[in-house]
Amino acid sequence: LNLKGMSGGLHLGKGVQDNGYGQFLFMLGYKLEECGKHLIKVDRYFASSKICSLCGHKKKELALSDRMYVCECGNRMDRDVNAAVNIREEGKRIYKECA
Repeated sequence: LNLKGMSGGLHLGKGVQDNGYGQFLFMLGYKLEECGKHLIKVDRYFASSKICSLCGHKKKELALSDRMYVCECGNRMDRDVNAAVNIREEGKRIYKECA
């Protein structure tokens, strides 16, 4: 997440930076290590919303107001669900590279 960028708009101000997000990530990583798991971070510029989670086609343009992802392959799903699937798959790919 781009916390500096988020703190500058939408009346969030310092609240975004004071929310302990860094502490949360630290504790999450620590707890995962205790369980023998790994914290994998996907690049914040990864185009998770623009890539079809079914066929891999990448849209050139996708407005924030477009709440449904509709692909040429026929895939039609909520934009956030599509992005979540892509982030999960990218995390798996990164993990396999490191293993």
